[in-house]
Amino acid sequence: MIDPSGLPEEPGCYLFKDSTGRVIYVGKAKNLRKRVKSYFQKREFDPKTEVLIRNIDSVDFIVTNNEVEALILENNLIKKKSPKYNIDLKDSKRYAYIKLTDEEFPRLLVSRRMDEDGTFFGPFVSAASRDYILSALKKTFQIRTCKRMPKKPCLRHQIDLCQAPCAGKIGSDEYSEKVRAIVSILKGRTDELIKSKKCEMNCASAELDFERALKLRNQIRAIEHLKEKQNMEISKKYDEDIINYIIKNGRVYLILFNIYRGLLENKQEFEFEYGDDFLEEFLVQYYSENTVPAEIILPQEVNSSLISFLRVKRGKQVSVKVPKIGDKKQLLDLVTKNIEASFFGDIEKLEELKNKLHLHEAPVVIECFDISHLSGTSTVGSMVQFRNALPDKSNYRRFKIKTVDGIDDTRAIAEVVRRRYVRLVEGGSDLPDLIIIDGGVGQLNSAAAVLKKLGLTVPVISIAKKFEEVYMPGLAFPLRLNRKSKALQLVRRIRDEAHRFAISYNRLLRKKELLR
Repeated sequence: MIDPSGLPEEPGCYLFKDSTGRVIYVGKAKNLRKRVKSYFQKREFDPKTEVLIRNIDSVDFIVTNNEVEALILENNLIKKKSPKYNIDLKDSKRYAYIKLTDEEFPRLLVSRRMDEDGTFFGPFVSAASRDYILSALKKTFQIRTCKRMPKKPCLRHQIDLCQAPCAGKIGSDEYSEKVRAIVSILKGRTDELIKSKKCEMNCASAELDFERALKLRNQIRAIEHLKEKQNMEISKKYDEDIINYIIKNGRVYLILFNIYRGLLENKQEFEFEYGDDFLEEFLVQYYSENTVPAEIILPQEVNSSLISFLRVKRGKQVSVKVPKIGDKKQLLDLVTKNIEASFFGDIEKLEELKNKLHLHEAPVVIECFDISHLSGTSTVGSMVQFRNALPDKSNYRRFKIKTVDGIDDTRAIAEVVRRRYVRLVEGGSDLPDLIIIDGGVGQLNSAAAVLKKLGLTVPVISIAKKFEEVYMPGLAFPLRLNRKSKALQLVRRIRDEAHRFAISYNRLLRKKELLR
């Protein structure tokens, strides 16, 4: 079962994947952890959701700045991934845009397609907000709405809603100034229009015209929606990659967003050891095997020879930018936010675990062991590794028990612990910061004896399933952590993962034995 405790309590999108790694469902959430957790609570679901839950093997997520971005990102991901359990709207349209027509006297229209002539702004999640904005702009700047300009002014001119360019009541230069003001507002510079509308609203209220004041208030709220940056969908006609990283404890944690024609379509995570010129080395390796986009946004400058390499690889011009302000800087900050959520989302749990166990440092690398068998047959051991409180599956290990016959978990634990750390010591590899044993005092003492014999001083604890008690060498009584504490939640999560990994290997061996 998926453990949602590792997810951030942030808005964003979650992607459920099956055992093959294929995305089978995309959803949005105001709080990712709470939303994903709701799928695994004991309650009745509709048949379709029941089938979905049975097929979930893992979950990925992308953090956004707000729910509006999550809505747009969800729409993009569904269209890109075509997940099996999302609603299939084959003829569905995208969120609507506001279109400024390419005419001598331009009009403002609603459009769902961007393959037409004109300039597009948006998209707009709320149709009501979009319509208020359109109405406010048309009324404020008296823009024409007629598809074909008549030869004489219409009723809209009579009621002071249009300046009648059809009859020459306004010249193209003056009209163009109005259009430029509209473009400025639709690009997010809304303060001037809001100030004007607030003055009108206050005047209407002073004149006791509350109905008009209410309409103006609604228009102001709609226009203020333009201030909410919708970073997940930026109207562009080229591709770009956004790359940012965090360096911590001698390691680089890096995330790359692939954006295709303004749509975020992929998030890739990387973790590797820190070294001089690591960013340039990463860029060379990554783009040697992947498509080079028209624009790459980075947090720092790179040398000109690398840019030349990217241009040769792409066969066209490549723009490498290091923004300090503006929308591109906000996108870099959003990548940083995702790094913190993906790699460091459980740092608080590690700090609390350090304090509860009285460790000198937070246990960045934790390894956990478990034993699985069926009535003493097909006995296997498992070891899972968590790094920064997240599974590091590349360092999972499984063991066939060689020296133990029948049911003897304490001796089996001793064997897998000895085999694991003899190999690490002989290979000069780093040791974990904490070892967890699934079991009680017997299993703990068995593992501690092996570590002592090897001359290792790695902290080791065990956790017993019945009362979720934590045992430590030298303590006469177990630690009883609060069941809601973040430290115990982390220990249980790691223990459960080791248990799952052991059982899956045991089942695999039994299946092979039956086939044989």
